[in-house]
Amino acid sequence: MANISYKDAGVDIDAGNNFVEAIKADVKSTFDANVIGGIGSFAGAYALPTGYKEPVILSATDGVGTKLKLAIESNKFDTVGIDLVAMCVNDLICNFGTPMFFLDYYATGRLVPQNAKDVVAGIAEGCRRAECSLVGGETAEMPGMYSNDDFDLAGFAVGIAERSEMDTVSNVKEGQVILALPSSGVHSNGYSLVRKLFFDKLGMSLDSEFNGKPLVETLLEPTRIYVKEFKENRDKIVALAHITGGGIVENLPRVLPNGLRAQISKDSIKVLPIFKFMSDYVDENEMFRTFNMGVGMVLVVNGEDVEDICAKTDAYVIGGMVKGEKGVDLI
Repeated sequence: MANISYKDAGVDIDAGNNFVEAIKADVKSTFDANVIGGIGSFAGAYALPTGYKEPVILSATDGVGTKLKLAIESNKFDTVGIDLVAMCVNDLICNFGTPMFFLDYYATGRLVPQNAKDVVAGIAEGCRRAECSLVGGETAEMPGMYSNDDFDLAGFAVGIAERSEMDTVSNVKEGQVILALPSSGVHSNGYSLVRKLFFDKLGMSLDSEFNGKPLVETLLEPTRIYVKEFKENRDKIVALAHITGGGIVENLPRVLPNGLRAQISKDSIKVLPIFKFMSDYVDENEMFRTFNMGVGMVLVVNGEDVEDICAKTDAYVIGGMVKGEKGVDLI
């Protein structure tokens, strides 16, 4: 009987090594002065930033979900890495954490080096936008677990916060103003419903025209990263809520204390065209419980700070805080 190799079993060690070499420039482009060492060690090392009285380390992990299926079907891999970073770092800042570094996990049935390189290039771009360092990752080639064309992504972000700044819930008060920072699109939640509607129910394709361009461009628009807006306005922000799966109605209550209720004016929300289109086929309550509806991040601020924040960002007023049972009213 002839001997067999790992490559015969579907795992190409040489391709993996070549891939690591190919991504080094993208990875190094994210490094800051706190990164210790380079690429290829067993663990990434990062020096703790100075200037914190009681530093607290925060962590967040997430994936991209079935948005990956659209990337695979369209053979476009350079944006989902941005999504991966965004979904993690946008959560960190909601606890007033400044992102420090990021790691990724890429699992596939068969490593296609150029596709994987495009994914990591997107991750590196996301890290640059989030002003954090990509210090490591893992690529796993697992034939039998995934079909040849399938892959999955997981991301892990680590940040640092001042302990005294983390308790944002207790700072939310009656009369404060609710601002919206616009989303860039669907972001990375609700794609099972997106795919069911556009492709199964309506029979559209990735190349179908939508809002003046191929539908796939709108659906693969990467998730917006809000780290810079947070850093520029952190001294004026009372609380933040990342609007992901569950929409405004389920994510905003996570930063509210008992006895306070958020009143949101639906007419004030700048609903994106993709959501207006979907609303013709999906009930309004379902839309608001599934999608961001054009609001990617919600800020709770004091009234005297509204003008300054809106002047420095694209934030706009959508509501305010009132007494009542903890929750959200869409009025």
